[in-house]
Amino acid sequence: MWPYPRMLAHRGGGTLAPENTLAGVKRGMAAGFRAIEYDVMLARDGVPVVLHDPLLGRTVAAPGSVTDYDALALATLDAGSWFGPEYAGEPVPLFAEFAQYCKAHGVWMNIELKPAPGFDAATGTTVARMTSALFADALAAGERGRVPLLSSFSEAALQAARAAAPRLPRALLVDALPPDWRERAAGLGVVALHVDHLALTAAQAADVKAAGLGLFCYTVNDPARARELLGWGVDAFCTDRIDLIGPDFR
Repeated sequence: MWPYPRMLAHRGGGTLAPENTLAGVKRGMAAGFRAIEYDVMLARDGVPVVLHDPLLGRTVAAPGSVTDYDALALATLDAGSWFGPEYAGEPVPLFAEFAQYCKAHGVWMNIELKPAPGFDAATGTTVARMTSALFADALAAGERGRVPLLSSFSEAALQAARAAAPRLPRALLVDALPPDWRERAAGLGVVALHVDHLALTAAQAADVKAAGLGLFCYTVNDPARARELLGWGVDAFCTDRIDLIGPDFR
């Protein structure tokens, strides 16, 4: 059984605020969402930050890559102006502060481990340890629905997360279900598969659910498609269109 929210705001505020920022989380909360998906990677000094692209420039007004900067230097960079002048100066969040804010405000988190090249294991280890420490109370109490879900395309990151914090739930991200998805899921000890909805079929959805795994889709922006996926048995998905697909969507 899927113990988590069904509707997640993609990267915080979807299309209504700059991605992977506290402003985005606040925008999602204003729309009623109490569940988000976002990305985490390590800066040069091994401190995790909330960011999607290893190469800067798209959302962060700076040259180079995330591993060219220490985390505190990244936290001084502008991650909001690209979206609109009203967000000028919105910083790259430190993961520790971002996760604490979400926990304090009752926002459930799907944390995507998004390692910069060569940092797969280190990212999984660091983020898992920090998340486990932050949610030690919920883990000890067996409150599954409060504990974040770590997901990743990187199997090395997931294996490292498993070794560092085995009680934290994990999910394997794939573009499309590979032929050996059952074996890979079992080998990684994941509780769910996260799949691009465009590559999913009704038969595949039924197979995943029959295997006892959670099934999450990204990124669903059309209400008609959202209803179709829910009809297939998909447990949850993230959306950019938080203005069209609300937290109580059915």
